[in-house]
Amino acid sequence: MWRELKQWAARVRRDTLALWFAARDRRTPWWLRLLGFVIIAYALSPVDLIPDFLPLIGYLDELILLPAGLWLMIRCMPVEVLAESRSRADDWLSAGKSKPRSALGALIVIVIWVTVAWWLISIFAPSAIASVARHELFT
Repeated sequence: MWRELKQWAARVRRDTLALWFAARDRRTPWWLRLLGFVIIAYALSPVDLIPDFLPLIGYLDELILLPAGLWLMIRCMPVEVLAESRSRADDWLSAGKSKPRSALGALIVIVIWVTVAWWLISIFAPSAIASVARHELFT
């Protein structure tokens, strides 16, 4: 069982990197490139949407969201682009290069967190938002 899980994790790692290459390929349709940039930026982001320190749900994004996005991208990707991108990813990994980081991915996750926090505050503490708007908290 552990061997199969390790093989699956290695495939996810390779396919994440392969889709990073594929999203930059001009032969990939524009809408798939856009989706790819969002998924791969999140996958390579140093910041998680669901923090890993949260018990049980901390790894939910890595176990469900990321593989689902990868699966969708792989199913929609042109075959020749995917094959070439997987080959480039294999070469990258065999050379021992570290995974690329995405500042855009970190920015996307931070914007999502700020938006969710603002939304929650507006629901549960609308007077706090009104105070900030009137600068009452700073006077």
